[in-house]
Amino acid sequence: MNNMSSETTGAAPDYSKAECWYKIPEITREVDTFYIYATEYIMGSFEEGAPDYATLDNAEMRLGVKNEYRDHASTFADATNVFVPYYRQSGLRFAGEVFKNTGTADGAFIGMPMDDIIAALDYYFEHFNSGRPFIIAGHSQGSAMLLMLLQTYFKEHSDYYARMVASYAIGYSVTDEYLAANPHLKFATGESDTGVIIAYNTEGPKNVETNAHNIVVLPNTRSINPLNWKLDETYAPASMNLGSIMENEKTGESEIMNIGADAQINLSRGVVVTNAQLTPTSAEIAKAGAEFFGPDGRHAYDYMYYYNNIKDNVAKRVTAYLNNRT
Repeated sequence: MNNMSSETTGAAPDYSKAECWYKIPEITREVDTFYIYATEYIMGSFEEGAPDYATLDNAEMRLGVKNEYRDHASTFADATNVFVPYYRQSGLRFAGEVFKNTGTADGAFIGMPMDDIIAALDYYFEHFNSGRPFIIAGHSQGSAMLLMLLQTYFKEHSDYYARMVASYAIGYSVTDEYLAANPHLKFATGESDTGVIIAYNTEGPKNVETNAHNIVVLPNTRSINPLNWKLDETYAPASMNLGSIMENEKTGESEIMNIGADAQINLSRGVVVTNAQLTPTSAEIAKAGAEFFGPDGRHAYDYMYYYNNIKDNVAKRVTAYLNNRT
């Protein structure tokens, strides 16, 4: 039974108010991005009596969103206008409990988190979008909801869906069964196709060797390689990496650096495997998340390891869409 009441969930967001958005950008580009952030209500969700869902003013979530924008969502900011709504999200503890009971964390995101995001999308399309093409993107919990939205919301709003440049559902599983059940959706096949889903999950070799439990990796999932944009096991060396964004251990600031983040798809597991170096901070984060993402999980770094390659890819897909527009 989940721990949810009006006292623990707080007021629903009113997306006509600026404080219910982390980012409402100045419109300077021809294309928008609507970004749904990952689980940022993490440590607090394990405290005794903690609610299953974060309220809109949850301090841990808000700080996490700020950092996630810097290290993830900003990949879209050069080529698009990036919108980021706040929403009342599931905590990691509750998502883990749902996964243990059902084999997927999806049930933790259905209901209030999805209701909030649908309200934000409705407001965005009615008041902000002005008919522009758009990307919808996310990470982890955000990508899980994004995949649900593609199944339902965008199927119902085919006029919106027709303007979708691409969907970056990074850090969650796009399975063969999901695609078979939704023939209106297509998985990316290269670096510049449009109207497609781009997705992958990143792991270190030990996760593959031990067939580790990973809450975001489901059976029959698939990934695209974020360095060579292929679907097969062609190895992409770190020399193809245009730059990772990582914390400078001395200054505490994020900066572009080379950490040896190569990429190779493991087809049997459906993931991208990397030999990227673990810094002391990232090793600590990986250790803390081992119960959920495996002993060599690199989930927190899906965007960060391949930051400049994603940024380059967004620009290519936007250009391809605009050039092919009739």
